[in-house]
Amino acid sequence: MRPLILAVLFVGLFGMGAELLLLQHTGSVWELIPLVLIGLALATLTWHAITQYPASVRAVQGIMGLFLIAGVAGIALHYQSSMEFKLETNPALSGWALFWAVMSAKTPPALAPGAMIQLGLLGLVYTYQHPSSCAQIEEPRRGK
Repeated sequence: MRPLILAVLFVGLFGMGAELLLLQHTGSVWELIPLVLIGLALATLTWHAITQYPASVRAVQGIMGLFLIAGVAGIALHYQSSMEFKLETNPALSGWALFWAVMSAKTPPALAPGAMIQLGLLGLVYTYQHPSSCAQIEEPRRGK
């Protein structure tokens, strides 16, 4: 099952990276963060797939933790940007009406960065009790 999860993770990372590039998600430093993380994740996962070192498992876990943080931050940034636009076009919006207008906006989609969270969680599932990270050092046997 673990190799299948790794394959799905690679496909998801390539797909999300391609989508962000096609959408030209490169206008600011904040927009580059997911692309940089995707690049780091692809490099780290490739290293891990080749070596299976305990350090590579920890590196994957670290990158996936950053995916979770970036996903939450991305949702907040998308929400804020969309809210500013909605208030600019209709200053009378407030409360639930404003919330629903922001959440249903097509650009920027408020929950799109949730895909970063999904990939982060998938990566953490992949590394959960990974055989490389659970390698135990055997104590030398004592003579009987």
